Amino acid sequence: VERIDPSVILWQTRRMGNSFGELFQITTWGESHGAGIGVVIDGCPPRISLSEKDIQPDLDRRRPGQSRITTQRKEADRVQIVSGTFKGKTLGTPISMVVANADQRPEAYTEMETKYRPSHADYTYDAKYGIRAWPGGGRTSARETIGRVAAGAVAKKILKKQFGVEVLA
Repeated sequence: VERIDPSVILWQTRRMGNSFGELFQITTWGESHGAGIGVVIDGCPPRISLSEKDIQPDLDRRRPGQSRITTQRKEADRVQIVSGTFKGKTLGTPISMVVANADQRPEAYTEMETKYRPSHADYTYDAKYGIRAWPGGGRTSARETIGRVAAGAVAKKILKKQFGVEVLA
């Protein structure tokens, strides 16, 4: 009987999914208290007009510190398109965008290294993957939505140009 290495099974069954979609696929990356948060979009057609100004209004809507019931972390959330455009037009190649983290304070979370926050994904993440980025929740932080919001802004542009569909909400 052939023995199966359990680490191979663990890799196959417990890796976190960070990519979504088929025709329009996004892969998000980064942690709440790392250098930044970003997204890679694959499947964007060429010749779509696109700049940071198209994405920034949506990111401004989700930016922290705008309500007393959200985190008071101060972040500008300024998006930078790193690749996939030339002279304001998409190339049909993967688009990469990044938002730098400025107000990161991992030292404020040292107590969380050995404790789990109630009503947060700390415990479930640790139980599932056997590791967690305890400063700010890592990938389970609300900042992880930055990549999805930026990709959504691009998707709205495609829907309008290609199909005449305008998203108003």
